[in-house]
Amino acid sequence: MSGGHFDYKQYAIEDIIESIESIIQNNTNLSNDFENRFSEKTIQEFKNAIKYLTLAKIYSHRIDWLISGDDGEETFHERLNEELRNNDVG
Repeated sequence: MSGGHFDYKQYAIEDIIESIESIIQNNTNLSNDFENRFSEKTIQEFKNAIKYLTLAKIYSHRIDWLISGDDGEETFHERLNEELRNNDVG
């Protein structure tokens, strides 16, 4: 595994994203007896959070690889732009 400057904490961000996605899914699944149903307004904010957390994950990962010497500056910019495009957040 490359990187390590941030002790791989960017992967904790991914766990948070997955947890929020699960909450959204449970909230909209009518067959589920999920006790804490949230309004559409709140769910929209959860979706906004996923977008911003995804940005944080991408940026922290790419910066980690740059600082750790796995990528040079040119590669950093190329991979950053590619990941932003692929995740529809850039």
